[in-house]
Amino acid sequence: MRLNYLANAIGLILKYIGLVMLVPILVAVFYKDYVSILPFLTAGVTSILTGYGLRKFVKNAYRIESLNDIKKAEALFVVAFSWIIFGLIASVPFLFYGLNPVNALFEAYSGITTCGATILTHFDYPKTFFFWRSFTQWLGGLGIIVLFIAVLPQFAVAGRQMFYAETPGPTEDKITPRIRNTASALWSIYAILTVIDTICLHYAGMPWFDSICTALSTLSAGGFSPNPEGVAGYHSSLISWITIFFMFFAGASFMLQYKVITQRKPLLLFKSEEFRAYAIIVLIMSGLIACALIMNDAYPIKQAITDSLYQVISITTSTGSASVDWTKWDFLPQALLFMVMFMGSCASSAGAGIKMTRWLLIYKTMKNALVKILHPNAILNVKIDNAIVPQEILNQTVVFVFFYFLCFAVGAALITMFEQNTTIGITGSIAALGNIGPAFGEVIGPMGSYDGLTPVSKMVMVICMLVGRLELFPFLVMFQKDFWSIKESA
Repeated sequence: MRLNYLANAIGLILKYIGLVMLVPILVAVFYKDYVSILPFLTAGVTSILTGYGLRKFVKNAYRIESLNDIKKAEALFVVAFSWIIFGLIASVPFLFYGLNPVNALFEAYSGITTCGATILTHFDYPKTFFFWRSFTQWLGGLGIIVLFIAVLPQFAVAGRQMFYAETPGPTEDKITPRIRNTASALWSIYAILTVIDTICLHYAGMPWFDSICTALSTLSAGGFSPNPEGVAGYHSSLISWITIFFMFFAGASFMLQYKVITQRKPLLLFKSEEFRAYAIIVLIMSGLIACALIMNDAYPIKQAITDSLYQVISITTSTGSASVDWTKWDFLPQALLFMVMFMGSCASSAGAGIKMTRWLLIYKTMKNALVKILHPNAILNVKIDNAIVPQEILNQTVVFVFFYFLCFAVGAALITMFEQNTTIGITGSIAALGNIGPAFGEVIGPMGSYDGLTPVSKMVMVICMLVGRLELFPFLVMFQKDFWSIKESA
């Protein structure tokens, strides 16, 4: 890897992260919350100056006019380091609001990774604070690097490597010949749906500010809310159903949605194997939970359907929002929800987790292996949407799923050890790794707070959040010796 290329790319990203940090100042001015200007001005200026310093003082970094020949290892490093530094900078404003350093880091990384787990124990903060929480999730929903690829000419060609490093789905699909146009298309759909969601929520009874914050968190599959009880605090079934609708599409492929809109063919949704699997599993799991609620918890049918569908979609898409405190349900519906935590949303969506495409590939690979036992000479290919999946992709999928569960097990063991609580350890680990947010139990449940955990447990969860959001590979390659072969310049 070339140090001058790394410094140039990261310095450029830091510069624009700094500019993004200034956006909440507009909210502070609008609500005459002038005290909130300093936190974001400090963070923004710090980021800009750091980026300028990297490009200025690293030898030959500033002279690089194009990043078009950036290597894959360099792209992986830039993406991973950018997310780490973005979380650090995003935590600075929280320090001004009285959060200790560990809690500030936890809340910031929970925001940018769209995890939605919170350490807040009260909501006595100004509106600018809550806007920033939701805004960090919105920026992280499709990826800060994908945003910069969409708007910065410097990444017009080089952005391809970083695009797939930040959104490493099982296949490298794109909807336009140029990766910059693909990034722009994804962000366009993302922004349009956010605006529509905001308007719908407002006319369903939410104040404008709450509507904006909730929409930012919903389309990003994040879950933060300015209301202490989340969506449940608005006591409106209409708001719940609006949120269900937009959460569902936040977990669907934005590339697929772009094709549906541009070609004006809604049935294209159901021609996608991944979307069909996603929709069918959501309906099956929510149906099972609704039946369990009706039989065991004596729920009214309408409420059971609403609450089960809301929670299943929220956890599947890793939004982590809650319309009810499901930790008070019986064992069976809670056990089914725990299974949902491992499902994941669609590739190229705002959601996290293993992703539905990978589960399809695993299922088809296992099915072919069983057929080969009876028919050893059979030539069988794994196909998705009638396209043959290369063996390399299948191998990567198996490796990904193996390391995903390994990370989950290590995280669960560490958190359990530090908290002396198996429920917190197991469910907290998958809630962080899957970027889901709320876990099980009164402490870290949907109406709880992670504030009571030990600082070490919180930092373990921060690492899990980052690893889960970037889907392992940018971090796994860092354990290879060759990755750290750094040259001073090209």
